[in-house]
Amino acid sequence: MSLSTAFNIAQSSLFNNGRQTSILSRNIQEVGNTDYSRRLAVLASTLPGAQVVTIQRNTNEQIFRQNLSSLSSWAGQSALSDGLEQLETLVNGVNNAGSAATAIGKLQEALQAYSAAPSNGTLAANAVDAARQVVNALNTGTSAIQSVRTDADSQIGNAVTDLNNLLSQFKQANDTVIAGGRSGKDVSDALDQRDALLKKIAEYVPVNTLTRSDGDMVLTTKDGVTLFETVPRTVSFSPTASFGATTTGNPVYVDGVPVALASGGNTDASGKIAGLLQLRDGVATTMQGQLDEVARGLVSAFAETGTGVANAAGLFTWAGGPQVPADGTLVTGLAGSIRLNAAFDPSSGGNATLLRDGGANGAAYVKNTTGAAGYNTLLLSYGSRLDEPMTFDAAAGLTASRSVSDYSTASIGWFSALRQDASTALQNKEALSARLTEALSNATGVNVDTEMSLLLELENTYQATSRIIKAVDDMMATLFAAVS
Repeated sequence: MSLSTAFNIAQSSLFNNGRQTSILSRNIQEVGNTDYSRRLAVLASTLPGAQVVTIQRNTNEQIFRQNLSSLSSWAGQSALSDGLEQLETLVNGVNNAGSAATAIGKLQEALQAYSAAPSNGTLAANAVDAARQVVNALNTGTSAIQSVRTDADSQIGNAVTDLNNLLSQFKQANDTVIAGGRSGKDVSDALDQRDALLKKIAEYVPVNTLTRSDGDMVLTTKDGVTLFETVPRTVSFSPTASFGATTTGNPVYVDGVPVALASGGNTDASGKIAGLLQLRDGVATTMQGQLDEVARGLVSAFAETGTGVANAAGLFTWAGGPQVPADGTLVTGLAGSIRLNAAFDPSSGGNATLLRDGGANGAAYVKNTTGAAGYNTLLLSYGSRLDEPMTFDAAAGLTASRSVSDYSTASIGWFSALRQDASTALQNKEALSARLTEALSNATGVNVDTEMSLLLELENTYQATSRIIKAVDDMMATLFAAVS
């Protein structure tokens, strides 16, 4: 080997050592960055010496795809679970203290007390006040549900805006990858950025990826709707300023295709947007329907009856009063419009003893025709009606035949079971996402011990190269001295 060849080898080694050291230093600097993939300089032998051929980036496509899927599932479940917790507090209160079922139970107790002493005016007023609390529970529950729907709609609007911004950023990173790949530049940073954006996008909608030969990536949802191909596809949504019971929320469109409505406590919603849509248009509307059916049942149970006249709203009335709602048919928003009939309300100039005697809608509806102070037949009938089966609309999500009292309790049971399923699923999906994130980090991330070990090897290589250079220098000096 000539001295010039030895010198060239040493020079190449120093250059490669510097490149490798720089890469290892960058790796160490990015320890703990979950959006950074470890780099490795790949060397190839040449004449003379060796040179850096490519910068290799650690990847694991299978784990990465699983991680994206788990992020979507967790985000969808989290959005739903958060909304359920909010509904629980606002609608039913702590330990269901503010629920319609609890208020109905207290009304039943007040009716029993009044029927045992029908001449007691205080007990009559107590029964009417208990009815007022039932109305308040239904009215407040409706307002709370629509408030949650309004908030969910606002969050959907923000999520759509964020998603469109992320897709725009993805285009920039994707264009950098394509351009760098065509020119032979290292695009590791752009690939890291693109993967980081994919993780964020997956939190809003489920993402499937397809990588083309030039590094270009195509994104679709799990249903095959295109999110990105060369340019971002439009994700559109028209927010609604406020919600009432009859308000229908607008859908979210991805490239013109509406996002499907998910279902279940262990929801099949993938991504925050789908979870919020399920909360707004699924859970909340079903819960509203059940409150409406409870309210309809109460109006019917306390309706005044008479010979030759139509049933008329009694203790409880509503926007369509004095008519009584049709049996077995959901009237959307009735829980928000139900009111205590002023004819029974002493604070509004009414007479609480009409609850005992009847006649709020005229003489044809009077039951205590003799005015007996001990008359309690009508009071007992009201208590019985609350426990008698009636037909409810199956569209509200519960079985069609049961009593008003049982129906209100079953509504709480339905919601509690849904919330428990959602809570358990959230824990499981969060744990899965954490495990896959850790697995991805182990497969593609930086291990300090490994990097430090490699740095030590590079230091030894540098020292060996330095000795070669010194030896060549000494030999050249000896040669020049001999020639001169």
